[in-house]
Amino acid sequence: MFSAFLLATTLSAQTELTLPTAAQAAAKGIDAQRLREHVKTLSSDAFEGRAPGQPGGEKAAQYIANAFKAAGLQPAGDNGTYFQKVPLVGVKTRAAETKFALVPEKGAPMDLTFGTDYVTNNQVHTESADIDAPIVFVGHGIVAPEYDWDDYKGIDVKGKVALVVVNEPASEDPKFFNGKSLTYYGRWTYKFEEAGRHGAVGVLIIHRTDLASYGWQVVQNSWSGEHSYLRNDPDARLKAASWIQHSVADKLLASIGMTADEAITASDKRGFTGRDLPVRLKAHVASEIHNYESANVIAKITGAKPGRDVLYTAHYDHFGVDHTRTGDPVFHGAADNATGTAIVMEMARAYATAKVQAPSTVIFAAVTGEEQGLLGSEFLGKHLPVPAREVSLDLNYDELLPLGDVASVSAGGAQRTTVYPLMEELSKQDGLELRKGGVDAGGGYYRSDHFSLARVGIPAFSVGQGNKFVGHDEAWARAQEKDFNESKYHTPADIYSDSMDFTGNARIARFGFELGWLVMNQPKRVEWVDGDEFAAARKKSDAR
Repeated sequence: MFSAFLLATTLSAQTELTLPTAAQAAAKGIDAQRLREHVKTLSSDAFEGRAPGQPGGEKAAQYIANAFKAAGLQPAGDNGTYFQKVPLVGVKTRAAETKFALVPEKGAPMDLTFGTDYVTNNQVHTESADIDAPIVFVGHGIVAPEYDWDDYKGIDVKGKVALVVVNEPASEDPKFFNGKSLTYYGRWTYKFEEAGRHGAVGVLIIHRTDLASYGWQVVQNSWSGEHSYLRNDPDARLKAASWIQHSVADKLLASIGMTADEAITASDKRGFTGRDLPVRLKAHVASEIHNYESANVIAKITGAKPGRDVLYTAHYDHFGVDHTRTGDPVFHGAADNATGTAIVMEMARAYATAKVQAPSTVIFAAVTGEEQGLLGSEFLGKHLPVPAREVSLDLNYDELLPLGDVASVSAGGAQRTTVYPLMEELSKQDGLELRKGGVDAGGGYYRSDHFSLARVGIPAFSVGQGNKFVGHDEAWARAQEKDFNESKYHTPADIYSDSMDFTGNARIARFGFELGWLVMNQPKRVEWVDGDEFAAARKKSDAR
């Protein structure tokens, strides 16, 4: 049926990648104007910032579901609907009632100030939690057998508070913690999870701007409001998931004759051994608890054969409305991420209009709770409409600035998978320069929804536009990105404008359509390259 494909098992520079004529026509039908209308609608005041569990978020989910239904896609959510309910719990620390004190064996306690000295959140979702426990310094708080690294070796943190360093051991060697690029071991979310697995009741992450890749103000702002979790999340075990200022760590580590920087340097070296501190954390954490539900919106097109399924994802949620702000209170989220949502919606319509059956099943998921910590995609990964082993690839779309036509496509993380050679050939054929991404010192790979799918073994990455735009040099593109990040990102200023040009968004959507179709027609499923950190999860999914 698909003899039009000329793709060989081993790709060469001369390989021509051809879709069936009907599929080509469907891809070409992806329309920039439709993308514009979706972004304009989703980011309008009527959708109230699309916050999970709020009327605007529910309205956005219904809008997406209506579009899937109108296009003729099959529902792939709960009970024959397009909605997959995601049970969530919001926890907001009551700053005025929450108390932290460092209590040394000798001398007076040191009271800390919420926001200025520390931030914390209660992961066990109780209105009140009390801690009076010794503090143990465990370096980076990492257990990585593949790197022969275990910061918890010989250390007992059960019922105690773990003091850990943000990031991971410094490395220039790509075979040791991925060199200069951050692995998941360096992310703060991992620190909390691993300490919880070892029985800690609390964690204090030492902040240092260069290691975190952002200043204390970012931490302060991120943890001052409500933080959401999946209800009954087995990885949420801490009564006090916390960060402390570098200056506080200096005072704390002085108890063992070290500065914070000296302790960080020591923890980078092999042979580091954790140490009990002669200091206890005495804490009372008061919280507001808010149980609620949001929904992932999921649709599918059934293909000819299972087992090479392709999943397209984007998050539709944003930050809602903040009436305490002066000026515009709505976090519109036009670029972040009405753009990615629009691409998934338009790609779904294009697949549905193709007058030829797809080689395998195609799943489209607009997920919730990304801004709360990838929660919707995490739930999706654990409750997929098909077994994870049948999904060959997830392509995610997140924050594609509508700046005009593009001459490049980005895919940071694609080189970790066996689909990368195919992408190289397809990008050449489409006249796009493929940007796989350089050093990922900030751990960007772990901050978007594809990561949730990678964690269950599915090869996954986000597809973007790179920084080559037709008619402009790269300096112009970097300037546009810098301006967005500094003046619009996660603010009400991320708003739709008629001056936006969605030509490039449409082109990247067509590229994703073509790539997905080709992947479904491959003789072998996409895999992680040997030795990748997610290869074990892929094998685990095969055993289920």
